[in-house]
Amino acid sequence: MAGRGEKTGSAREKLAIPLVICLLVVIFLLIFNPIAIVGVGERGVKVTLGKVSPQSYTEGVHFVTPFISKIKNMDVKTQKRNMNTEVYTKDIQQARISYVVNYNLQPANAHTMYREVGLDYVDKIVMPVLEGTIKDVIGKWNAQDLVANRETATKEIYDKLVKQLAPKYIDVTGFQMTSINYSDVFERAIESKVTAEQEALKAKNKTVQIQEEAKQKLISAEAEAKSMSIRANALTQNKALVEYEAVQKWDGKLPEYMMGNSIPFINLNSKK
Repeated sequence: MAGRGEKTGSAREKLAIPLVICLLVVIFLLIFNPIAIVGVGERGVKVTLGKVSPQSYTEGVHFVTPFISKIKNMDVKTQKRNMNTEVYTKDIQQARISYVVNYNLQPANAHTMYREVGLDYVDKIVMPVLEGTIKDVIGKWNAQDLVANRETATKEIYDKLVKQLAPKYIDVTGFQMTSINYSDVFERAIESKVTAEQEALKAKNKTVQIQEEAKQKLISAEAEAKSMSIRANALTQNKALVEYEAVQKWDGKLPEYMMGNSIPFINLNSKK
């Protein structure tokens, strides 16, 4: 019995050793945490004793040296921002521009962005370039022209953002002005001007119509006068034609005279 007890105790001791080791490993992992996880749509930046790694780490599990290294995650998914900004047009009209912009941090340059700028790159880089570009482009247009050429201005802003932010490790994938709002006074002035222009165009069209009608009447009158002249010349030179014209206009009644007789006014027996 004593021998069996000793064997049981020895087995328990052998089983306890792995359990202790596992427990120590768990405690070590919880305290020192040598594992870093980079999530989907992120890039990891490894920092070792203050030095940034020369590459960005992709999604997955990565091991670091406790107290020496750590991994900072940076979002590289497309970001969408709906924003407003106050700007001035070329003719010094204040406008409130509402817009949508899409952009993302270049995945391959996440570590470079972290080293040169840090995590707050949106406030330090994206917003200043965005605001400056919008003001620069809008400032080239008069207020009324901007409304009519919004798509042209939008494309110019987008092209400039792409060109300026790409070297700063930001890819711009979309930009759209959703609205342009001016002061109520200016809006009413534009409406009045548009109404006046429409009325002026309407009056111009009416004038053109009247001129065209007068022109047609003149052409018709000239044609009629020419026709009458030709006919008059023909009647003068041809007596038979005079009689023909009279027949054309005769109502079938013979002219009556005071003597009570009626005689034809056309000589039906005239000799050729």
